[in-house]
Formats: sequence, structure tokens, C-alpha cells
Amino acid sequence: MEVPVKTIGLVMIVKNESRSLRKCLARVKKLVDEIYITDTGSTDDTIKIAEEFGAHISTYEWRNDFAAARNYALEQSDCDWNLVLDADEYLLSGKKRELERFMEKGDRIGAIRRYDSYREDNGEISQSCVYPVRFVPKGTRYEGRIHEQIVSEFPIVPLPLVFDHDGYLQGGKGERNLEILLEVLEENPEDSYILYQVSRTLWLMKNFERAETYFERFYEEVSEVGTGYRVSGVISYIYNLLELEKYEQGFRIIENEKVRLKEYADYHFACGTFYTKAIFSDVQKYVGLLPKIEESYRRCLEIGEIPEHEGVKGNGSYKAAYNLGVWFEVNGKTQEAFKYYKMAKDKGYAPAGERIKELKR
Repeated sequence: MEVPVKTIGLVMIVKNESRSLRKCLARVKKLVDEIYITDTGSTDDTIKIAEEFGAHISTYEWRNDFAAARNYALEQSDCDWNLVLDADEYLLSGKKRELERFMEKGDRIGAIRRYDSYREDNGEISQSCVYPVRFVPKGTRYEGRIHEQIVSEFPIVPLPLVFDHDGYLQGGKGERNLEILLEVLEENPEDSYILYQVSRTLWLMKNFERAETYFERFYEEVSEVGTGYRVSGVISYIYNLLELEKYEQGFRIIENEKVRLKEYADYHFACGTFYTKAIFSDVQKYVGLLPKIEESYRRCLEIGEIPEHEGVKGNGSYKAAYNLGVWFEVNGKTQEAFKYYKMAKDKGYAPAGERIKELKR
């Protein structure tokens, strides 16, 4: 007896996404059999673009609840499995056959690899890696008004699908998200995940003073193990303390986490950055930390790039190499500086090439 072929639906909630929707759909349409788009109040060409791709279109009255909107959108799909995306996520690599193999094994849900682009203070665009769950069987539900999570007892398995995400470059979502997050936190004041999201949102909005209060609460409430967001939260806390120039408090966090986070390049990169700025703030007081700068960035290179750690792209390779180059250049060790600048340049990091030109002069 022939086994029926399982179908794949693309499920999205959208609002005023004409900037990115066509690019998103053009890249991902080869992975799915049907497209289901739920609009929450667009006033631009979003619906027109969706119609160009033959999407099944529904409308939903927005109620400040992402899980409710996601669940409504999922209910519109008649497919056996659904790929859930946002309009500012673009497929970089992956094939439909890989999703079909995943479905054949069943009893699991799939996480995509996504690179989030964001702008540094110096204007440079960096990327961080995350693994959000996005491929689920029919009947799956979400919970959580914001930063909604899949409700499932199935194990999460990474999919061989890679996406780019440029939504954070557009701005404007921080205030909206923060309003909902604070409402949820008022109902669940000891929820470490919500505290993490509030802290990170304020940090990304550069409201460092206000973020510190929530980071402190997050650090008190988060369990020692078993929470996937703990690493990101602790490292963000270190950077927030750096912005506030609270060096002694930062050193305590760094010391407290040296065992738990020893295998994470992003932790050591944060340490190297923290030691460097502390020394610049008071050379006489912190001069003893000089060897720790080199030690931190060398450790980054030893660990390397591990996407599953969901860190910043380059912190285990070209960015760490570049910072070592700067370290050796400042200390007058030109040959060593060349070595690490070249390492970073060979990975495509343009600032390293500029430093090499300057040294040659």
C-alpha cells in the first residue's frame, strides 16, 4: 500500500510587510506546497504581494498577543506540517527533500538556523545566530503573548535550513515589545524568561540604566542549568555593566561564570572587551589585567565558531583575531599583529585589511 505524501504549508502572520514579503516568499516557495498568510491590519501592498504568490489569505484582529495570532494562522492550514516564518526572514540554503526526510521520522519538531543582523555602535553590521523552532506538525500550538513558544513534548532537532533576518536593522519594535513584556512580567514577576526578554529589549534600546534592574532580577531568578537563554542573558548582562562602567560588579559576574561558560567563545570575547575597557578607564588600577586580554581572545580562537551556541558570528574567528591584532599592534609587536590581522582578513573581515595597509605604511 502506498504511503500518502505529507504536505508542507508556509504559515505567516503579517502587517505592513511590503518591504520584505516578496523577497521572503520568492526564496521559500520551493520548500512548501501551500502558503497561508494571516494579515493583522496592513495598509500597504502586503496583501497584494501575498496574492501574487497564490497565498491563502485570512485576516485577524490584532490583540497584542502573538501566540493567539500564530495559533489562528496555523488553524488556517490544511497541511500535515507547517513552516512558520516572519516576513523579514529569507532562506539562504535548504531543500524541500530535507523537510520531507524530517517528516518521515516524526515525533520531533524542527529548528531553523537564523542569522540576525544588527548594527553596532560604530555602524558595522554584525550577525548573531539563533535556532528558533519553526517546523511543526499540524495541531501544534503556541503560548506566550510575546516571544511566543511552541507547546510540544517532542524533542527539538536542528533542520538543515539556514535563514537571514534583517528585522532588527529596521528598528521601531522595541517600544511595542517592551509594553507587552512589562504587562506579562507584572503577572509573572519571577519568570526568568520574561525578565531576560525585558532586560535584552532595554539593552538593545540602549536604556542601560533601566536594563540593569531587570538584569539583576534575571540573574537572581534564572536556574543554573537547563535554560537555553541563560548564556545569552548572562553575556548581555556583562555588556550592560560595561556600558555603565560598573567594572567591579562585572568582574564578579565574570568570575562567577568562568566554569559554566568556559566553552563559549562569546563569553571569552565579552571578557576580553571588558578587561580592555576597564584598563582604559583606569590604567593604574587595572594594569594587572593586561595578560587577560590576550588570554581571552586566544581562547575564543581555540573554541572557534559553534553555531549551536547561538552567539555572534566572528567572535570565535575573525573578530577575535582582529582584536588580537589590535592588542599586538598597541604593544609594538608588529609581526604578531600582521599574523592575526591576516587571519581576520582571510575570513573576509574588511577592517583587518585596513589595519594591514596602515601597518605597511
